[in-house]
Amino acid sequence: MTAYFIQAFIYLFAAVLLVPLAKRLGLGSVLGYLIAGVIIGPLTGLVGQETTTIQHFAEFGVVMMLFLVGLELQPQALWSMRHKLLGLGGLQVTMTVAVVTGVALAFGLQWTVALAVGLIFSLSSTAIVLQTFSEKGLSKTEGGKSAFSVLLFQDIAVIPMLAFIPLLALPELQSAAAQLTQAAAHHEELSLVAHLPAWATGLIVLGTISALIAAGHFLSRPLFRYVADSGLREVFTATALMLVIGIAALMGLIGLSPALGTFLAGVVLANSEFRHELEADIEPFKGMLLGLFFITVGAGINFEILSNSLVTIVGLTLGLMLTKALVLFGLAMLFRVHHSDRWLFTLSLAQAGEFGFVLLSYTVAEHVIPNDLAQMLSMVVALSMFLTPALFILFEKVIQPRYQKSDDGREPDTIDQQGPVIIAGIGRFGQIVNRLLVANNIPTVVLDHSAAQVDVMRSLNIKSFYGDASRPDLLHTAGIHEASLMIVAIDDRARALELVEHVKQNHPHIKVLVRSFDRAHKYELRDAGADLIVSETYHSALNMGTHALEALGFHPFHAEQMRQNFVEVDNSNCLKLYESWRAEDESRSFGDHYRDLFIKLEGLMRDSMKKDRADRHTKSERGWTPPPKDYLKDFEAD
Repeated sequence: MTAYFIQAFIYLFAAVLLVPLAKRLGLGSVLGYLIAGVIIGPLTGLVGQETTTIQHFAEFGVVMMLFLVGLELQPQALWSMRHKLLGLGGLQVTMTVAVVTGVALAFGLQWTVALAVGLIFSLSSTAIVLQTFSEKGLSKTEGGKSAFSVLLFQDIAVIPMLAFIPLLALPELQSAAAQLTQAAAHHEELSLVAHLPAWATGLIVLGTISALIAAGHFLSRPLFRYVADSGLREVFTATALMLVIGIAALMGLIGLSPALGTFLAGVVLANSEFRHELEADIEPFKGMLLGLFFITVGAGINFEILSNSLVTIVGLTLGLMLTKALVLFGLAMLFRVHHSDRWLFTLSLAQAGEFGFVLLSYTVAEHVIPNDLAQMLSMVVALSMFLTPALFILFEKVIQPRYQKSDDGREPDTIDQQGPVIIAGIGRFGQIVNRLLVANNIPTVVLDHSAAQVDVMRSLNIKSFYGDASRPDLLHTAGIHEASLMIVAIDDRARALELVEHVKQNHPHIKVLVRSFDRAHKYELRDAGADLIVSETYHSALNMGTHALEALGFHPFHAEQMRQNFVEVDNSNCLKLYESWRAEDESRSFGDHYRDLFIKLEGLMRDSMKKDRADRHTKSERGWTPPPKDYLKDFEAD
């Protein structure tokens, strides 16, 4: 027992030490896990042969991950993916198999071995790709969604591959007939469809999937409600684990991929009101098992084989990744995946996958690939997975910024109109301001530095011009000398501050209205000379707070008065807070004096809320303040 504790401590210590460091350096958690595995495995020898066994167990993290992916995917969304799922995914597998098989034949391998190698290398790493997409927020991009379609098809394709590979067995490797018989008997014990005719197997598979879908629709809610009524969180967690493990086992019994089965179950439960609870319960187990899987991949790299055939293995790895990248890039062009998404799709799927280890073991057991060749190919699979985080870093640091710059490299538009109002920025804030002014027949000249945003606005028949509003020539063309008002709504606090400073220094006659991001930005803009500053979240937050009071039972009159109290106290102390911030020398930080003033402001705010204002009118709230007491007597006296 102590030995197990020591092994567990080694794995956990390596993860705790290296994964946060890798994240801090911008390398991503996956590369951190892989490096941790290399250190505790081949470099220091702290872990040994047990990594293979642990890896098979940790692969269940992939199953859990696909269950969670399914929970996020509505059935109608899955149906909308059918063209990319079958077209893009099918072509990727088919073309990669064909190209890799052809290269393997050119290297002198028998056609059966070459085809098996092509099948193995056609797959990519679901674990690494989806985990990295989730970390970097790439899942919703066009490239991310296309890559997911391919990965899902690959998981489906594993099933016919497992059925087809035994047909490729080499006669010279089939010398252990007794072992094959024993393996077949063992397979029969763990399968419901062994030795059944094809039609019967098909009926069982279809019946099981149909039953799974029906159970998800009609039985899951009563089950989860029964468990939830107990009020025991650990029982709900046990139920979630039971569900995933049970479905995975069922899929294995009928010869389907456990990952595919749990993904389907996740899609079925995507509309369940218990979806978020399931996600919260499964997520920690998924993360731990995936991390353990990545560590075992790193620990499983055999440096002896790598050193003996270093040039060959590195060459095969780079050749494989280049070959897959060319196939993927061509398919991205064919399916009109544009710009940086095309590179994301290409680089994210250029590696071999974790199912490659499964298929390699299976081909050796079925006497398709010799054991020495399988060991070398395993190194290629592991090394390609190890290099994948570097490809994501290449995309994030080099390729994506270049595409952003190329978009910005477009020549500014020719501004063919002028007006009394110039609006810099036509994003979520500026477009509302512009619509209000245009609706009142006030001519505006709209500038934005995002070519994509300008194109979107034009498609909505909102006239705007591409260009940097801080450029003097563009401002001159836009009529800055004749304009009376400039509204700065740029979604970049630094550029907004620079623009305000430029306009107030060179065109002091123009009134500048600007939106701020927070208090510090508001103070900076005030220092720069802005005439009116509006916080982008202040008024919406006040509205939400007022509605919250009403939802808690406050009368709308009372809630509105509390809102006005808040605004008046805040405005009356705004100048004091600004002067305190300004007094902090060059640091312009929130010092102790500022914090003391802010705390005092909160006390004043609470005192103000206790005042009864129902006996007086104000111009600012006359639509909300009830009439004064005994106001009818004034009319009777008249």
